[in-house]
Formats: sequence, structure tokens, C-alpha cells
Amino acid sequence: MTTVPTPRVTIKEVAARAGVSKGAVSLAFNRKPGLSDATRDRIFAAARELGWAPNLTARSLSSQRVDVVGLAICRPAKQLGLEPFYMEFISGVEGVLTERSCSLLLRLVRNLEEEVGLQEAWWKGKQISGSILVDFRADDPRVATVERLGMPAVAVGHPSLTGSLTSVWTDDATAVTEAVRYLAALGHRRIARVGGAAPLGHTTIRTAAFDEAARTLDLAGSWQVATDFSGDAGARATRSLLSAAPPDRPTAIVYDNDIMAVAGLSVASEMGLSVPGDVSLLAWDDSQLCRLTHPTLSAMSHDVHGFGADVARTLFGVITGEEPASHPVPTPVLTPRGSTAPPGGGSRM
Repeated sequence: MTTVPTPRVTIKEVAARAGVSKGAVSLAFNRKPGLSDATRDRIFAAARELGWAPNLTARSLSSQRVDVVGLAICRPAKQLGLEPFYMEFISGVEGVLTERSCSLLLRLVRNLEEEVGLQEAWWKGKQISGSILVDFRADDPRVATVERLGMPAVAVGHPSLTGSLTSVWTDDATAVTEAVRYLAALGHRRIARVGGAAPLGHTTIRTAAFDEAARTLDLAGSWQVATDFSGDAGARATRSLLSAAPPDRPTAIVYDNDIMAVAGLSVASEMGLSVPGDVSLLAWDDSQLCRLTHPTLSAMSHDVHGFGADVARTLFGVITGEEPASHPVPTPVLTPRGSTAPPGGGSRM
């Protein structure tokens, strides 16, 4: 009597039973991050029901070799080329990749929907070993996509925005509070903020922190204007804020990046106002631009190059199954320069 061998259960059947992708099953059994606890438990339950276990030899042969890392950014190409933050951040990422003989696959996208499709195409097409995700929004659709695909990824954003993904972030709330307190300590009671794009999660965090600091310090006036981070938008916002007559005009303005702060400095000069005599200006993301203006721009400084390098190293840990913990990078610190002083305390430009 011939014995008919029992068909071997495959990873595809386990994935179908659990309602996930094959990549998610592999992620679960390799103990890698990127899955919720509920999804991981469902995968293990499906494997037990079907009597399936991963082939240990296959697992050892399939260990991830990192060749290419993906990064998609939702910015116009012209604007990205002018933005020191991303140039420094990418430089930090590239420094780590170069040490490991890896490449960066960089793409500019028009919106989140385009990026979701791109990330899925990259992963399914085996073009990347993992991805760096930036500029998170509330209820960001990339979180669910990465979890479904089982794709190794590091989220550059606060954990409140990044779900189960391993994340690396700056403490924006603390930095904004420090900036407002510094200006208030100089004697400013009417402070404005020229912020970034309203839908971005870090913009929302900074907005809430600014409002809270203004309430705590009982400022006489506070204003916030959302922009797209460009110099043109920063100039328009500054012109609008400074066109009002005192006391409806701020005596200090905080900008969400260095490009807008430089544009704001030009607008103040155009309007015949003294910096810092009539208005103090404070930039975010200190860069060479802040040190080349006259007066030099006070700024919130942090190591953006090191930030990018930290993110890249963390992604390698996710890919290789080391399960690195989510963590903040050092909080930006205030670097006072010539553009800030007590109200009425500066000289003409």
C-alpha cells in the first residue's frame, strides 16, 4: 500500500488564514518590529492551527542583506534644494549608508497617496530593504501600509503619530516652549510664530506648545500663521504681521525654519524696521544661512546631520531584527545671536 504524503503547509496558507501578507508572517516569526501585538498573535494562532513552523535553514539563508534604503519626501524639487534641513538630514543618512556600501533611493512625491503606492511598489518589487518615513500627519495611512506589508521602516516623527512603527523624533514641544520663554524673558509680551504646513504632525505639536506657553506666560498678544515653509510664504506672513500698528504688531517672531526667518529679516528691512530694535527674529533649524545674515539670526540649534545618521542606524537595526527602541534625539537648544534683544533695545540694521 502506497502512502500518499501529506501536503506541506506553506507560509502562503498561514498568511491567508491570518489575513495578512507573507511578509508579515516572516516578520512575526523573525521577531521583527512593524506589527501590532494583535496581528502577531493572530499569525501565531494561524500557524498553530495549521501545524506550520518556519524552516530554520531557509530562515538562515534569507537573512536580510541591506543594499538600498528608500526615502520619499513630499516637497517640490526646487524648494527641497533650498532647504538646509533636508540637505543636512540626507547627508547624515548617506554617511551611514556609505560606511555599509548601501545606496539611498530618493523620490519626491506630490501627496501621501502617491507615497503609499510608491512604498508598496518598492517593497513588493524588492527594490529596497527598508524605508525612512518623514513628515507624519494625524492618522497617517503609511502606518497601516507598512504594517500590512511587513516592511522594515523607521518613522521620523513623534510616537503619537507613528503607531507601532519604530520612531526617532525631536522634542518639538519642549523646544517651542524654550523659544517663547526666552523671548518673554527678554521682555517681549507680543510674540508671533510663522509655522509650517498645518496638516503636518510636528506643526500641530508646535502650535499646541506655542499656545500653551503663551497662556502660561500670560502674554499680551500671540499670533500664529501657517505656511508651506517656503521663503515666499515666510515673507508674506512677516509682512502681514508687521503691517499692523502697535500694539497689534508683534515685537518678536519665531519661524519654523531658517529660510522663512531669512525672508522675514529682508521684509523687516524693506519696511524700515530695526532688527532687533523694533522686532526680534528667531529661526528654527540653525544653519549656515543664520550665520551669514546681518544681524546674524538667533536660532534653535540641533545636529541635523547626526539626526539623519541616527535614523539610518536605527533602520539597520530594524532590518536585521535587533528591535531598536523608539527614541528622541537631543532637544534643540537656543543659540542667541544678533537678531534678538529686549524690545526697543537693538540698533538699526
